[in-house]
Amino acid sequence: MTEIVITEFMDEAAVATLKARYSVHHDPELFGKPDELATLVADIPALIVRNQTQVRGALLAGAKNLKVVGRLGVGLDNIDMEACSARGIKVFPATGANSLSVVEYVIGTAMTLLRGAYFANAAMLAGEFPKTRLIGREIAGKRMGLVGFGSIARDAARHARALGMTVAAYDPYVPAGDAWQGIEQLELDALLSTSDVISIHLPLTPETRGLIGEAAFAKMKPDAILINAARGGIMDEAALVAALKGGRLGGAALDVFEQEPLKADGAKLFAGTPNLILTPHIAGNTVESNGRVSGLVAERVMAALEGRA
Repeated sequence: MTEIVITEFMDEAAVATLKARYSVHHDPELFGKPDELATLVADIPALIVRNQTQVRGALLAGAKNLKVVGRLGVGLDNIDMEACSARGIKVFPATGANSLSVVEYVIGTAMTLLRGAYFANAAMLAGEFPKTRLIGREIAGKRMGLVGFGSIARDAARHARALGMTVAAYDPYVPAGDAWQGIEQLELDALLSTSDVISIHLPLTPETRGLIGEAAFAKMKPDAILINAARGGIMDEAALVAALKGGRLGGAALDVFEQEPLKADGAKLFAGTPNLILTPHIAGNTVESNGRVSGLVAERVMAALEGRA
């Protein structure tokens, strides 16, 4: 009888650790097979997911013996936490294990968009040499504005300051204290209007949905860079495209989307948008972070099953 079902990709070493002690079903594409998934979870005590598996509704109701959910990541918006709590189901995210990967994505992408030189392939292959047109900007001396100031944002702040940036943040839920040392605390409008690089670090909630919309873009500097590696839905994608196409924003990188994966309408919306980098919800996924995340979740799931957590 299967005891642990893993619905998305997980580091093979961590899977092997689980298999040494439990009966495990691991299919990285299982999240896209709803009927098979519903059958498999009916009697299992443990489920391990990433962000594409929706642990809610009929799926959760049908998992009658579920005791623990391991989340290979940190966001919990794909899990009905209220229902899990009501049933005594423990949920273990991999808090902190992929922070460095997200931070490096934010910093590296900011540098790429500020410099601007890495969009020259087509021109170069066409025989052009657009040197003067591609003189970009340095990251040192710029202001990093963090929308949200949780643990990943704080790591981003440390890296940004090491590169010579000044850092400001907006987060009404983080009280005054040591976390703010060296960081300017601003209201959202002030942060948007004064930052050269804006990075979103918020969970998706009813309060944050659509927070970065047309009015927010109107407040940003016309050469500002925006990065969203948090959650789709926080930002109005159509408003972003309009700002970029209208020359009212310097560039943007999106790793998360309202609809994942992008379907035809989403792809059509972004087509032909200048200075835009699109990546497939991968900011937190590197070889190294996958090992850390998978190992941490495997240990926490086993501990819960064995009464150690």
